[in-house]
Amino acid sequence: MPYLRDSKITGRLIVIEGPDASGRSTQIEQLTTRLEADGFAVLNTGLKRSALIGTGILEAKRNVTLGKRTIALFYAADFADQLEHKIIPALQSGYVVLADRYIYTLMARNTVRGIRRMWSSNLYSFALVPDLVFYLGVDPFKLVHRVFEKHQQLDYYESGSDMGLSDDMFESFIMYQRKMAREFEAIKKKYGLIAIDGNLPYEEVSRILEDRISQYLEQDR
Repeated sequence: MPYLRDSKITGRLIVIEGPDASGRSTQIEQLTTRLEADGFAVLNTGLKRSALIGTGILEAKRNVTLGKRTIALFYAADFADQLEHKIIPALQSGYVVLADRYIYTLMARNTVRGIRRMWSSNLYSFALVPDLVFYLGVDPFKLVHRVFEKHQQLDYYESGSDMGLSDDMFESFIMYQRKMAREFEAIKKKYGLIAIDGNLPYEEVSRILEDRISQYLEQDR
């Protein structure tokens, strides 16, 4: 972004990626409390939180006839609005920005739906490179139980139902999550994501995240 050339970024952007019900949001809440107690100013962000277009995405997803690129562009607009009006100003003010998912989930979703990786890479070429990115991987069969505990039902898109993988939604969910996990393997290698076993107990995952992030931030002080 050209207007960033004369602006000093003093904050840190930390991302936690992972499938729905992998524990991302809970971990971010815990991290926020811990970091604020340690004296850091913290901003939380995530998908579909743009004041400009967040509601529009929810409406668009209800229209299952929309094309995959149309949905992808909705999410890109949501991300761009948050980047410019929330993330960058916070980083310029020295905040630690904790992102509940970032462009990597969006790129993976595009790829498993048949959109070329280069198209997604170009689409998000304006994104800031995070300081740390963690990926919470969870076995699909364990994940499905967590989803039912959290939502009591499977999400249409998180189950890949729009892709016609299977007439059985449970089977479609497992197939879709496996495809996403394979795509994240490629993303981890390309972008240096830090893998954490999301199958571990919540407390263990929390300890790992807190230790890694605290060590990183203490180096800056």
